[in-house]
Amino acid sequence: MQSQFKCFIQKSLPTFKIFFAQRNIVNFQSRLCFISAIPLLSEKYLIQQNKQKLASNNGLLILPRHLGRVYSTVQSDSSVHHADDYNQFMATFPDIVRDLTLSPEYNDIPDITKRFRKNLEYNVVDGKKYRGLAVVNAYRILSSSKLTSENLKLANILGWCVEMLQAFYLVHDDIIDESKTRRGRPSWYLVENNGLNAINDGVLLEVGIYVLLRKYFRNKPYYVDINDLFHDSIMKTTMGQILDSQISTYYQLHKKLDLFTMDRYHAITKYKTAYYTLHLPTAIAMYMVGISSAERHKQAKDLLLQIGHYFQIQDDYLGCFADKKLLGKFEIDIQEGKCTWLIVAALERANSSQRKKLEECYGRNDPDKVQTVKNIYKEIGLPKIYATYEENTYHSTVAQIRLLPNDELPHDVFLNILNNLYKRKY
Repeated sequence: MQSQFKCFIQKSLPTFKIFFAQRNIVNFQSRLCFISAIPLLSEKYLIQQNKQKLASNNGLLILPRHLGRVYSTVQSDSSVHHADDYNQFMATFPDIVRDLTLSPEYNDIPDITKRFRKNLEYNVVDGKKYRGLAVVNAYRILSSSKLTSENLKLANILGWCVEMLQAFYLVHDDIIDESKTRRGRPSWYLVENNGLNAINDGVLLEVGIYVLLRKYFRNKPYYVDINDLFHDSIMKTTMGQILDSQISTYYQLHKKLDLFTMDRYHAITKYKTAYYTLHLPTAIAMYMVGISSAERHKQAKDLLLQIGHYFQIQDDYLGCFADKKLLGKFEIDIQEGKCTWLIVAALERANSSQRKKLEECYGRNDPDKVQTVKNIYKEIGLPKIYATYEENTYHSTVAQIRLLPNDELPHDVFLNILNNLYKRKY
């Protein structure tokens, strides 16, 4: 298989060269696109080469560990993220940087625009780009025969707007949580003594969204809807951030776990994660293709918030049990006393002795106490409980998707989202 993969990469090199030459992408951008495209192309290749193994592996295709996903045969007609979509998405990023940093309006402050460029290249372009590609993927499916290269570029720009929103939150999150690393590198506030100046850098990432919206969409019929959508998502996500921080602060002050209930956890996942991670990308694509019906948007939102709840539970679990090299950061939810699915589920199942240990050890920045908490999670059987939850949630969500009106809300939009999350490793 390794020799086949090497052969595949060698055959792909001319394609990469043509790709870069056609778009005049050089230096930073060319390396970036090249490195980013390889995993997607190799993933597509390996899937094609191993279809025959699906039947003999309970309907699952296990890809090499570095690809980090397990694909179920309950697939949509579209790929999870088409390799061409990924390449085009990455090729759009230099335009985003130019639009935000080379405006004649700011010629008199070149040091600031240079810093903004570095901010964008460090904080926005890295990562899985799940949210940004979700916009493109949903738009491709919803637009069907009306797809044009011009509109696809607009979808890519909106996808980068969502990625900028994600970067804005991560920059501020790392400051609030005092996280040392992000995506395998130092957190932005720790780079070159950025310190609390990183707060302003985060704000620039947010306001840059509206600069792009005004430049490319002010004459589009959906401009107001998408503007409102971003504002609403930011409002709700910020409320979720505050709710999350309030509960953690309460615990740090009082060392009591009484606020760690499933109802509060549901509220945190809904507001902090589900709206901007799941609902926002798909709602953007819906407005782009002219779907403005309040009923259809509510149907989509209800389902996407449910998937968002699954996404956050998955994130909590992976933060504790996943390979830290794949995560690219060291999760400190236990040390910070965060209200996660793991601690809430553990408290619901713990005996008196286990609960006492959790109260003594949770929220302490002590490696031994952190390990004690993890050991209790395992004693209670949370890994197995999580595996059962994930399997049941996946199949029940597929059943709900099938109930949607496929002509107005194509099932592939939601199946692609679900399949991209199912059994992920990081």
